Amino acid sequence: MAPQPEIARRNAILNALNSDQLSELVTKLEQVPLNLGDVLYQPNGAVEAIYFPITGVVSIIAELDADMTVEAASIGHEGMVGLTTFLDAGAPTERALVQVPGQALRMTADSFRAAATTDGPLYAALRRYTQAMLTQLARNAACNRVHSVRQRAARWLLMTADRMNDLSFDLTQEFLAQMLAVRRASVSDVAQSLAEEDCITYSRGTITILDRARLQDHACDCYAAITQAAERAAQPLTTADTLSAVPADLHPADQE
Repeated sequence: MAPQPEIARRNAILNALNSDQLSELVTKLEQVPLNLGDVLYQPNGAVEAIYFPITGVVSIIAELDADMTVEAASIGHEGMVGLTTFLDAGAPTERALVQVPGQALRMTADSFRAAATTDGPLYAALRRYTQAMLTQLARNAACNRVHSVRQRAARWLLMTADRMNDLSFDLTQEFLAQMLAVRRASVSDVAQSLAEEDCITYSRGTITILDRARLQDHACDCYAAITQAAERAAQPLTTADTLSAVPADLHPADQE
């Protein structure tokens, strides 16, 4: 059953569309759970479906060797899973893995290709999101290089809370260590220090943010940069946005 438009608007890309555009698109969507550990696509495998998260977090995982994986980017309600299909870039080279469970709206890759045409509003919204994703990738690369585990962990917790619309969520230290490419002991030390400062509590795999402002003080400025890029991408579309997504020789003004 197709979701109601108000549910679809919980995803920032879909929310950028006007009512008529969204009403047409939701007929191609279905609401599905994002279960912890679900693999949405594999390296060098076919992307059979596109996901627009409304809660939860999906990690794009790069496998460096048999024993090490690193999170290259993460996706929540601000984005979509399956960007290589939009870019027509062939099979993905990374894995898409659900790291915090939630809900998403799914459509087949074929339906997505038909909807994301170069003269449509979805195409324009996805161009904006692609720029936001490039910002996140660049920031993640720099952040992993120069910022401390404490700063990176604080940023990651803030971004997860934003995507869940909740200050409490399930997360194991083992999983967070894997995402940050550090030893579990390092994550344990950081979690303990943040708890001692009353920023968070951590119990039985559940993290609760007690003082968001204080936690943000411990995060690097990458959090603000990534969040601002996502907010810019989520703005409602204008006529200029839609026209800019159309090849110049197809603009209405050029046909007069």
